[in-house]
Amino acid sequence: MKVCVLGAGAWGTALAASIAPRHDTLLWARDAAQAALIDRSRRNERYLPGVDLPAVLRIEGAFESALSHAAGDGLIVVATPMSGLREMVSRCAEQGRGLWWLCKGFEAGSGALGHEVARDVAPEARVGVLSGPSFALEVAGGQPTALVAASADAALRQQALEVFHSESLRIYTSADPIGVEVGGAVKNVLAIATGIGDGMALGLNARAALITRGLAEMTRLGLALGARADTFMGLSGLGDLVLTATGDLSRNRQVGLQLARGRRLPEVLASLGHVAEGVHSAAMVLARARSLGVEMPITEAVVAVLEGRASPAQVLTQLMRRDARAEA
Repeated sequence: MKVCVLGAGAWGTALAASIAPRHDTLLWARDAAQAALIDRSRRNERYLPGVDLPAVLRIEGAFESALSHAAGDGLIVVATPMSGLREMVSRCAEQGRGLWWLCKGFEAGSGALGHEVARDVAPEARVGVLSGPSFALEVAGGQPTALVAASADAALRQQALEVFHSESLRIYTSADPIGVEVGGAVKNVLAIATGIGDGMALGLNARAALITRGLAEMTRLGLALGARADTFMGLSGLGDLVLTATGDLSRNRQVGLQLARGRRLPEVLASLGHVAEGVHSAAMVLARARSLGVEMPITEAVVAVLEGRASPAQVLTQLMRRDARAEA
């Protein structure tokens, strides 16, 4: 099958490299000069330093040429940040062609999840989300990884298995894209919270509490949006939360660690060199929760720190002073 991956960041490049040995795969980079450099060197040193890309992976810098690669019954994978999803869906959606995205978050301004963006832009498009606990560097290196492909379209879920599943990349399917997207979005915000806690040296007890109560927040919001409860005990919920909150390759966790050490947010983001989706999604997560009457105190604390309205020490005090209550 022909596959076009749109976006040559770390995750897009890693997934394209994983697919290319089995399918005719093309990777599009928005910057034509970057595309030419990747094609010439067979490396994406900016996002995946030291990783050799398969010789069979095609690299393209022209968008229309890249899109034509997946004409007909080919598959398109959008690997841009959440901020680029609306544009990509509107430019790519065609009747009958499968469209998957990798980005995780709530769209700035609208507060929409990926499936809501697609429904708004191209309601007839066949779409799905690929998510789960995955660091791009490990996927590119062929280390064992499990992901979940979620779509309301059963045929598209089966196609995802045929394209993405391999000896090192195990794919599970789900008919609950809402739950998978909520998990992928909220875990980034909670990873910032856990990074702040670890940066303040609060200890492993506090880390476990943040992850567990964060999972409760995630689940409450998901259920209010129409997700299934069991989705949050799976790869895109608990699995992705544990990885992103505790793994040092996590950009969102790094944001929290640096904020706890007194660095200013613009300085932290500039030093990352990559997008930390939790920073962009946090306010939208909280806005959606409030509109639904869902209580998310950890998320609220993260937003206060990101917006400079409170210090990490102040939000810790506020969280610990909350009234005692039943866990369930």
